[in-house]
Amino acid sequence: MYNETLPTVEQLVVDELVCWRVHTRHAELLVAQQGAQVLSYQPHGEEPVIWLSGQAGYQKGKAVRGGVPVCWPWFGDLRRNPAQVQGMHQGGPICPAHGLVRELEWELLNIDTDGPAVHLAFTLDSRSPLLPGWPHAAKLRLDIRLGEQLQLTLSTHNLGDSPLALSQALHSYFAISDIREVEVEGLDGCRYIETLEDWQQRKQQGNIRFSGETDRIYLDTPRRMSILDRTWKRRIELDVSGSSSAVVWNPWIDKSRRLSQFDGDAWQGMLCIETARVMDDFLVLKPGDEHRMELKVSSKPL
Repeated sequence: MYNETLPTVEQLVVDELVCWRVHTRHAELLVAQQGAQVLSYQPHGEEPVIWLSGQAGYQKGKAVRGGVPVCWPWFGDLRRNPAQVQGMHQGGPICPAHGLVRELEWELLNIDTDGPAVHLAFTLDSRSPLLPGWPHAAKLRLDIRLGEQLQLTLSTHNLGDSPLALSQALHSYFAISDIREVEVEGLDGCRYIETLEDWQQRKQQGNIRFSGETDRIYLDTPRRMSILDRTWKRRIELDVSGSSSAVVWNPWIDKSRRLSQFDGDAWQGMLCIETARVMDDFLVLKPGDEHRMELKVSSKPL
């Protein structure tokens, strides 16, 4: 039955992190202010859609395993990024994986309700002294809207007087019944980079199925991709804009043992499909320009 008091938003502290819990008539959402990171998303009466590690740590200055981390201004290993993106970094030899903003405290701009939906907006100024080695003027904003679906919009505004080159991703972890039973639909015919085999370029044939560690960068991706989960009798649909690349990742057994904040068997119940601007889809912003990358996540019965 619909609760007339909904939607509700409450602030709470989980260990060391300030978080926001949102309840609507459709779902529950948990967001950490550090990294503006969605931690969990679960429609009422369903299994979670966004996966959060059972071993997740909530410590200041450390990324939380799971949810939807924001990777910016580069993705993965900086040395594997295009030369233009590498050239933006002017710091020392230590460059953290997935950029500089996952472990920073973002500013909460506002919380609004729109009928049964809730909208949270976070922002981060790249001129912060907390971003050493990246002396460029840019404003980041993440808009999170929870209604009948979850909508994330990452905006970058170049406030400087020279072009800005970067790669980025919404590093989404999805909850699934069993990685060996699910399929990813929508990438048939796309070229991809097989990072586990000397970064060879290949072409996807049919749906993606999983039988071992997977770490692929898909290029020329469509606006919609789906996770087919017949055990849980649902389809997770990902609708994207402002992005033409995606990363599909599952660590499988051996790598799981080396990951932090990760149970040894957690690989079975998670799958990353990361909305991205990476490799030759990297982003170049002229002075004054703004770019928006959007991901909409919905769960539908099969």
